[in-house]
Amino acid sequence: MAITPVLSIINNGSFSLYVDNSPSQAHNFMVDSSLHCKLNSQNKQRAGRCRYAIFPHYHQLRGCYQRGMVAQDGHVAMRAKRASYNRKFVSAELNENAVEAARKGISLQIHEPDVANKLELSHDEKELSEKEAEGRENGHLEAWKKELETVFGHETVEKEGKVWDQEWLQAQIDRRCTDNMRMLVVDSVNNAKAGHPGMAMGIAEVAYTLYGKVMKYNPKNPNWFNRDRFVLSAGHGCLLQYISLHLAGFHSVQIEDLKKLCKLGARTPGHPENVLTAGVEVTTGPLGQGVANAVGLALAERHLAARFNTSDFVIVDHRTFCIMGDGCAMEGISNESSSLAAHWKLNKLTLIYDDNNNTIDGSTKLAFTEDVAARYRALGWHTIVVEDMYHNSNTFNEALAEALKQTERPTFIQVKSRIGRPSKKEGTSKSHHGTFDDDDLQHIKDDLHWVDRDPFYVIPMVYQEFRRNARKGELLDKEWNQLLVNYEQKYPEKARELMLLFDGGLPSNWDEVLPRWKDLDSADATRGYSEKCLNALAKVLPGLIGGSADLASSNKVYLKEYEDFQHETPWGRNIRYGVREHAMAGISNGIAHHGSGLVPFAATFLVFTDYMKNSMRLAALSKAVVLFICTHDSIGLGEDGPTHQPVEHLAGLRAIPNLLVLRPADGNETAGAYRVAIGQENRPSVISLSRQKVESLAGTSVERVEKGGYIVSDNSDNAKPDIILIGTGSELCLCEKAAEKLRGEGTKVRVVSLVCWELFDEQPEEYRGMILPSDVEKRLSVEAGSPLGWREYVGQKGTIVAVNKFGASGPYLDVFKKFGFTAEHVAEKAEELLQS
Repeated sequence: MAITPVLSIINNGSFSLYVDNSPSQAHNFMVDSSLHCKLNSQNKQRAGRCRYAIFPHYHQLRGCYQRGMVAQDGHVAMRAKRASYNRKFVSAELNENAVEAARKGISLQIHEPDVANKLELSHDEKELSEKEAEGRENGHLEAWKKELETVFGHETVEKEGKVWDQEWLQAQIDRRCTDNMRMLVVDSVNNAKAGHPGMAMGIAEVAYTLYGKVMKYNPKNPNWFNRDRFVLSAGHGCLLQYISLHLAGFHSVQIEDLKKLCKLGARTPGHPENVLTAGVEVTTGPLGQGVANAVGLALAERHLAARFNTSDFVIVDHRTFCIMGDGCAMEGISNESSSLAAHWKLNKLTLIYDDNNNTIDGSTKLAFTEDVAARYRALGWHTIVVEDMYHNSNTFNEALAEALKQTERPTFIQVKSRIGRPSKKEGTSKSHHGTFDDDDLQHIKDDLHWVDRDPFYVIPMVYQEFRRNARKGELLDKEWNQLLVNYEQKYPEKARELMLLFDGGLPSNWDEVLPRWKDLDSADATRGYSEKCLNALAKVLPGLIGGSADLASSNKVYLKEYEDFQHETPWGRNIRYGVREHAMAGISNGIAHHGSGLVPFAATFLVFTDYMKNSMRLAALSKAVVLFICTHDSIGLGEDGPTHQPVEHLAGLRAIPNLLVLRPADGNETAGAYRVAIGQENRPSVISLSRQKVESLAGTSVERVEKGGYIVSDNSDNAKPDIILIGTGSELCLCEKAAEKLRGEGTKVRVVSLVCWELFDEQPEEYRGMILPSDVEKRLSVEAGSPLGWREYVGQKGTIVAVNKFGASGPYLDVFKKFGFTAEHVAEKAEELLQS
């Protein structure tokens, strides 16, 4: 008996294969050239981070996969697949065996011969014939003529536009579009009684030009790989982006979403969040961060273009546009990252500076009087100043056109703007945030000739102006997918590597290359073990790329078989950040959010994470999979003294939600830390490493690191231990040595490695209770850092061996002894606890 499943396309653009029309039996799929239903993924662990799958003949799918399984025939079945596709219904007949296979998670095979034809791309707006197109355009212009009569009057329109002078008409259309955008800003903040209208009103022309005329994107496929990227570094101006996304046709922002600005659960939060709103590339808000993210996005494009483009196939070719404000220009991270962008000659990066001369406290004359354009010229940027875009909109268009011609330098466009235009608060800091009273609202409407229109009204032709550019993006998307098919045929090796990156960047069994240490006589610093892990991984992970803030030799993160990323060698995978920790972290976030399978790592001393903490927090908030490699992780670094010896840093990093902090004890745990960190789907990781050598321990494990905490040794013979010693990192060996002494005295001692608190806390209660039984109250923790947080694991009756003050300069063994980090002192504290 044949069963007919239905491929159901629902309103959010996702599609599912319903077996027996039952959503509970939904299986999502794509069709390849062999007419096999499968998902184009090659491994399980990477699945959740995949953002692209390829539909070889018709369309690129974008997905957010969950866990999947590999069937014996090599196909991959996934659950909870989301993809961008057209809203229509397609049915395909499958045999019973195929349906049963689907239910078991095995790939499906379509046997209906014309199914591929049924799945061909069907645009909502098909290409019109020349006659139809001409008729629609004439109707569009007639509608605009009527709209303009409401602004200028019938006689003026007839006089000024009697021959439909295209330049005059387009200028008026552009102005009316920005008028509508400004009214949407006003309506949104007044409805929400919250928000930041000033910037969005001041540079509506900039957003209109970018989204309506210049950028390439496809609202029906927001994650199309070769789209241009847009970053709003001045995130408080989020309405500028939300309104542009809505008018351009992104499903993620509807009028109802604008009405929910700043409301709990809305897709329009007070600052842009990539995890909430499709079309938002990165999460911004803390000023200057977006500039660094944009540099990371541009770096990713340059790097991939150098590796995969050929003389006859330009597969990677897109631009990055970023808007920053006066506050961004003041923050140091913007200068750090802009310096690097110029050094790397990222010519496809355009930074637009909203120079409105205001911050929250008042005029920039209070504290910021430098010539920002001159600074950027000194950094090595091509600079353009737009003096009056309000009365001559072409000035900004011309500036962008000039930026697109640059081949050696990024472009800085300084736009002189009026914050809050055209409210009564125009030009003052009062318009930065807040609402508009009735008198000011009427003033704005009068100025914009906005008469007898309800809140959130959109002139119908405004949608068409934006979506003309969006339709171009749809066609470019389609053409790009065909180009990719042709590229795959001519350059199969390059294409396979690129497809692997698009699929998340992890080949099957990638973690098998991680070294294992069986020789217990070997000793090295965990930073040394890390170096071996990184270089092994680089050979099998084509997306692994990163560097250090001028500490590559100390952090031991240099990829030895690969070149540096420089203007002359952009295919290189070692990034030289110089002494710029903050920019390094922000740029790494941008690389991760490029969505192309690149796996960025950023390295420095643990103490210097203070410089980059905000970027690390944003990585966690925005679910950027970044590896933060932090060496010299305790007072054990020795001679450099307390300025370089971290104390409170582990506690501070552990306090950040959605950030893994892994502190491995030896080589095997270091390999396990990389296995965990790189396998993450939606969160960054910190790998905390020692400068000093540590001994290899018999009971450590690569695999068990994923549990966060596990038993390293125990002489209790399945009985209740007398005491549990809990350690991390370089102090775990002190716990083992102390345990040996105590065991020699007849004490039953369990030693636990708590390598990652976050992972341990995620384990089932049964597992956590097995490792740290509640009825064993005598517990002692040993970590050369702040005691904050340890009470949760040792309990109220436990003892914490930690550091409560700044360290000291001296040989590390002397420093450790001064602060009580010796096996003898740990054993003494344990004996005291046992006797209490």
